[in-house]
Amino acid sequence: MNADERRFEVLRAIVADYVSNQEPVGSKALVERHNLGVSSATVRNDMATLEEDGYITQPHTSAGRVPTDKGYRLFVDRLSEVKPLSTPERRAIQNFLEGAYDLDDVLRRSVRLLAQLTRQVAVVQYPTLSRSTVRHIEVLAITPARLMLVLITDTGRVDQRSVDLGDVITEDNVARIRSMLNGAMVGKRLSDASAEVAKLPDDSPGELRDIVLRVSTVLIESLVEHPEERLVLGGTANLTRNVADFPGSLRQVLEALEEQVVVLKLLATARDPGRILVHIGEENEAAEMRSTSVVSIGYGSRDNLLGGMGVVGPTRMDYPGTMAAVRAVANYVGEILTGR
Repeated sequence: MNADERRFEVLRAIVADYVSNQEPVGSKALVERHNLGVSSATVRNDMATLEEDGYITQPHTSAGRVPTDKGYRLFVDRLSEVKPLSTPERRAIQNFLEGAYDLDDVLRRSVRLLAQLTRQVAVVQYPTLSRSTVRHIEVLAITPARLMLVLITDTGRVDQRSVDLGDVITEDNVARIRSMLNGAMVGKRLSDASAEVAKLPDDSPGELRDIVLRVSTVLIESLVEHPEERLVLGGTANLTRNVADFPGSLRQVLEALEEQVVVLKLLATARDPGRILVHIGEENEAAEMRSTSVVSIGYGSRDNLLGGMGVVGPTRMDYPGTMAAVRAVANYVGEILTGR
């Protein structure tokens, strides 16, 4: 191997030892623990070059070296592929997630599982309604003059609203409205469905026009235009196990997670279910997250991205294992929610 390849092997060994032991790594330990095939003097020279180039640093005098953000970035970028999980690990993930009974349960199980697999904080973004399609809409008469609308999306999300009609309605007309709404909305993205619903009052029989107008207004305003974003978090206590990884900044990280806006912005960059993104330390735009690394990915399918998920932890992270776990859980969640 040439000098650059050899130095990368030294960096890889430093990353492995530091992630495992949380102790600065010296040249003697590297030679003893790793089959680098070169002398201690060569390793010392390579470490000096790596330090000069900004890939490792000496935290204090007479100590070993630790990777910098730049060193972790090179390590992550040089991962030729994310190692697959073992068959028992994949089966355990599949069995755990397939036991869920609705969307909320799928997402709660996902963060619990990711937090356990990675020992980091797991975050999953709820599917936004704008990315969903309508599976069914149910119309129920609560009273002779009041309807309940229940919208069910392909992601398993359920929203319900009531509509005061200002007049009584027969069961036959409830059935007619149910049929009209399903005919206009089922199988359509919510943005397209809203446009179809807006046309319904003009296309309705005269005796139903006022009622359909009230129903359409509620659907468009309350269900289709659904701006809020929500996160499910799990394993926050995992951060407190490694306080030394967040010198003076753990409180800021916890506050940022609690506010959710910062994490939502990070997950918003995960637009591809097949591509894992890793933001390391100073690469994070938000100052309060610059002592962390964020591993994220989109979930769903390539033509129906539902949201993002990932983990937040210290920069001293098992990147290959974390990336494998995030990708595996995202794949299974996407399959469950898109019905593949």
